[in-house]
Amino acid sequence: MVGIRLGTFSSGVGRRFAGLVTDGDTVVDLTDTGVVSGPVTTRALLTDWERVLPRLDALVDRPGTPLDQLAVHAPLEPGQILQSGANYRTHVVDLAVAHRPADDPRTEEQARAEIGAMMDRRAADGTPYLFVGLPSAVTGPYDDVVIPSWTTQFDWELELAAVIGREAFRVDREHALAHVAGYTIANDLTARDQVFRRDMPEIGTDWFRAKNGPGFTPVGPWLVPARDVDPSDLRITLRLGPEIGRSAVMQDETTKDMLFDVAALVAAASEITPLRPGDLVLTGSPAGNGMAHGRLLRDGDVMHGTITGLGAQQTRVVAER
Repeated sequence: MVGIRLGTFSSGVGRRFAGLVTDGDTVVDLTDTGVVSGPVTTRALLTDWERVLPRLDALVDRPGTPLDQLAVHAPLEPGQILQSGANYRTHVVDLAVAHRPADDPRTEEQARAEIGAMMDRRAADGTPYLFVGLPSAVTGPYDDVVIPSWTTQFDWELELAAVIGREAFRVDREHALAHVAGYTIANDLTARDQVFRRDMPEIGTDWFRAKNGPGFTPVGPWLVPARDVDPSDLRITLRLGPEIGRSAVMQDETTKDMLFDVAALVAAASEITPLRPGDLVLTGSPAGNGMAHGRLLRDGDVMHGTITGLGAQQTRVVAER
């Protein structure tokens, strides 16, 4: 039993529609099913999620179109995208060591120990580091991604994304997960050479430029209901290579390495801004990014991303022509 999976699909040049993927890998078009009134999009389903979910359960045996006859798009057009930085302990330590000044007197082991202790203190007493992404950066889970001409350090960051299903404003951590409708996969691609401002280093990071180009956030393929997912123990794996059988594992970590869990991130985001149905909360990327491997994305690369129970992405990278 796979459970319910929601997505957005199209057939040829036809309209896009919200669909329910069945255990038999067929897709039930939800347009005329009466699950919601008005246009049926994934975001429309999320606005009345508690009432809609039982109706979706009742449709799982309905005949549909074979999945392999349809194009798969990002499962929803999100409203706000809240992104979490520096949220995996090992990832933060790896990046901090990789970015050490050349004259740092510490050995690598000493640097790792000091940075690791700092992360432990942050997890105990600190708060999540959040910033805002643009919905225009979202693309589908199988779409090509173009490397812009203005970056030479294009990197991957596969992440778990929580999908909001009930408005959350100033909710505490204890109640935050009640506002999460489901989960999906996001690859938060980053132009590493644009992260820090060179013209005025005092400004610090420039996440707008580094993370928000068109196609910088492949999302999907599915939205899986939160009731079917344990976000505290999911394996996140990204492989790089022409095909699965000839690919190298670059990221392979579980969500247990998070400094702040999904509930803490949702609560922290909701403290500042109301979260609404269809918003995404990206939870940070585990260790194994290109900067740590000394191997960044280049023309022709194919990324294969999976998270336990949430499906798989396959994204080809092409240079800007």
